[in-house]
Amino acid sequence: MQAKTKRRAAVTAAAGAVAVGLTFAVAQPSFGSQNAGTITPQSSGSSIVLTGAHAGTTTPIQHVVVLFDENVSFDHYFGTYPNAANTDGTTFHAKANTPTVDGLSTSLLENNPNGVNPSRLNSSQALTCDQDHNDTAEQKAYDMGLADQFPANTGVATCSSPDQGMSGLVMDYYDGNTVTALWNYAQNYAMSDNSYDTTYGPSTPGAINLISGQTYGGTVVDANGNPVTATSTVASPNSSDLGTDIGDMDPYYDDCSKAGNTLKMTGTNIGDLLNAKNVTWGWFQGGFGATTAATSSTKAVCGATHTNIGGATIADYSAHHDPFEYYASTANPHHVAPASEAEVGRNGQANHQYDLSYFYQSIKDGNLPSVSYVKQAEYQDGHAGYSDPLDEQAGIVNTINAIESSKYWSSTAIVIQYDDSDGWYDHAAPPNVNSSADPAVDALDGTGKCGSTARTPLAGEQDRCGYGPRLPELVISPYAKSNFVDHSVTDQTSSLAFIEQNWSTGTISGSLAQYAGSLDSMFDFGKKSARRVLLSPTTGAVLRD
Repeated sequence: MQAKTKRRAAVTAAAGAVAVGLTFAVAQPSFGSQNAGTITPQSSGSSIVLTGAHAGTTTPIQHVVVLFDENVSFDHYFGTYPNAANTDGTTFHAKANTPTVDGLSTSLLENNPNGVNPSRLNSSQALTCDQDHNDTAEQKAYDMGLADQFPANTGVATCSSPDQGMSGLVMDYYDGNTVTALWNYAQNYAMSDNSYDTTYGPSTPGAINLISGQTYGGTVVDANGNPVTATSTVASPNSSDLGTDIGDMDPYYDDCSKAGNTLKMTGTNIGDLLNAKNVTWGWFQGGFGATTAATSSTKAVCGATHTNIGGATIADYSAHHDPFEYYASTANPHHVAPASEAEVGRNGQANHQYDLSYFYQSIKDGNLPSVSYVKQAEYQDGHAGYSDPLDEQAGIVNTINAIESSKYWSSTAIVIQYDDSDGWYDHAAPPNVNSSADPAVDALDGTGKCGSTARTPLAGEQDRCGYGPRLPELVISPYAKSNFVDHSVTDQTSSLAFIEQNWSTGTISGSLAQYAGSLDSMFDFGKKSARRVLLSPTTGAVLRD
């Protein structure tokens, strides 16, 4: 699919929502001040602005909230939608006339070309092994579009307790008895069964694609910021060690990154474009708030933790899950809190990077930015190996309940997207919109081949082969179509393209968003619903419709 698709003219990550009959405690955010050990991050040349309305929009949507979760393929969560076994977990019955999805057919369930048939995971099997989701492994699993080499290339069958492993696990799936909330959101709003990872590979490329569509421009550096050559994180580097990010190395502009080499990105992201248009925005992540502040001689510490359903203590913050920390223009290296709540969403010492608690506080106090990216603490982000569908469900539902119960609901679009597939099986062959021919990385169509070798990659940059694996994508809004499945092709950059067009920000050079399919098919901007579908964060069942 080469043709460009036309586009339209310390914290509690589960806290903050007030649903019908349920009250969730809200951790109060703290506000910071500059000190000797804190620098003011760059802010694209804009001065601090603490007042002013958002720019005009091209649709009725005045607020976009992207809930960005981790490591799930479409078939892993929706392969049998809308049919649930109802043998355990929360009972799920689909509405009459629910549309079908491109899911796991009888043939795929009983005679799968991988030689291992997919099996249903029940609600007691929520904690599983993390699968292999590196770029090359995923390409090999898709095997020229046949999708028949998953166990051999991305499958991981053994891991440490409390996570569960088993032979053929990579092929397995959940249904609406475990991922109940997402199935109920699909019943009442809009979802896609044809949305993809912009490129192959793990979390960081997915996160960078979400905000820029441009994974080229990365350099691996040492602790002093000096370029490091011959790494597996940046592929096809030029003579200046500038290449394409294909790995999960932590960001250079972040005190809470792991020791050792880090990655920094050049170029522009959506934060820069929104700043230039004076549109309020923020990235809100669980555990971003420093538990120990930086000083003139020490780095900040991000020490907040939570316990997942298996009883394991999990660090809240993952530095490589925050894409804005890779760019000097949008980073908050020392995790400085905003000087006041009025700063949230605006240029200031926090530079648009906040602890998740500020998101809930902004909703409560009437200060929600026009564009918000929400990243749950690790135990609730859905990533196998330390998170799970049930903890993830609580984070998603609490966040959406908070938005739906606020004054912002009437003008908001919530987009649920994922950073990568984790390597979980999905039968759909991704359409190829951008090719690559790196013999050290590419393997989809043979050694050194991903897509047509006769086609020049966008901007001549290798190692951005895509689309990658199919991922869940849902739109929740008063303007979203109800019980609707969109079959048009979209990808991670489709939310980026929507934001660019809705606020007329312009576009990013070399971005794969120029190929992005529109989210518009999931909306009906001429028909606004007054319904607020509130769910239980524990069971995912509907509390009020």
